[in-house]
Amino acid sequence: MDFFMIIGIVAITGIITDHLQTQTKNKRKIIQEEVELEKLKHENYLLETERLRLELDRRNEDQRGENKRLL
Repeated sequence: MDFFMIIGIVAITGIITDHLQTQTKNKRKIIQEEVELEKLKHENYLLETERLRLELDRRNEDQRGENKRLL
């Protein structure tokens, strides 16, 4: 009887350990994906900011050109 109890405990321990390892791997993957997403968001922010700066510079140049023509 004790032998089967030990086998059962070992089996249950193995199942629980496997489950916890799988959970940890899944959490790690989710965190890695979240970090990658944040990197992409930051890169997108930088690109959008640069695009808007260039557009503003172009508009300012156009405005200066119009002011020179009016003078």
